[in-house]
Amino acid sequence: MTTVDTSVIISTYNNPEWLEKVLWSYEIQTYKRFEVVIADDGSDDNTKQLIQRLEKEVSYPIQHIWHEDNGFQKTIILNKATVASKGDYLVYSDGDCIARKDFLQTHINFREEGFFLSGGYFKLPMNISSIITKSDIENQICFDINWLKQKGLKSSFKNNKITSQGIKTKLLNRFTPTTATWNGHNASGWKKDIITTNGYDERMQYGGEDRELGERLFNMGVKAKQIRYSAICLHLDHARGYVQPEMIEKNKNIRSVTKKDKITRTSYGIEKY
Repeated sequence: MTTVDTSVIISTYNNPEWLEKVLWSYEIQTYKRFEVVIADDGSDDNTKQLIQRLEKEVSYPIQHIWHEDNGFQKTIILNKATVASKGDYLVYSDGDCIARKDFLQTHINFREEGFFLSGGYFKLPMNISSIITKSDIENQICFDINWLKQKGLKSSFKNNKITSQGIKTKLLNRFTPTTATWNGHNASGWKKDIITTNGYDERMQYGGEDRELGERLFNMGVKAKQIRYSAICLHLDHARGYVQPEMIEKNKNIRSVTKKDKITRTSYGIEKY
């Protein structure tokens, strides 16, 4: 049995169709020493049944960490999944992000003591999100820009995310105007660093809740590496009915205090004070 040194923590909520595509993308990863920990924010039995079926079909171990549905409590379930994880190195992504086959190997190649890694995603429209099959993931054609354009993808500078290679990728990572932040859909770090910060602030709901963890890592002296054009995942489209302005405002206030007071450890995380 392969030794697990890396845990991939994938958040999900009531979208088994998208989650299945994501879990198939981890079956074909070139890096094999990992487990998947599903941080399930209260999905119904459809997600549970999908995971039970796929556990028998994929070669990597899966942990399903679930709590009852009580509104948007992603930070709480992420902390539970973080504690349950067996790896020394943690990669965080979402149940709507299909990982390219070199996704984990890229995180492993760039990981370094004293750093976390900041990746992005390549956003797909709903029509393309819906038609991607298991076979398209296995043969990686869903990452082929010509195939995507045939399916209606528009031309954009962002297309460089899936077409760039070699020196071009290095240059794009270096000169992108996007700041390297902790992005919940594609970020990784050492478990010991995340535990030291006490994980996600459980007061926070949608809107920058992942960035705030990164800001505490920065305050602790951990730096960030930009891998936006190296670690590639496709973001499948979905509605965001859970977004409320008061959530975002509350989160902004918490982040403001984190920055101003240079907080490194939240009192509202894995351990409560």
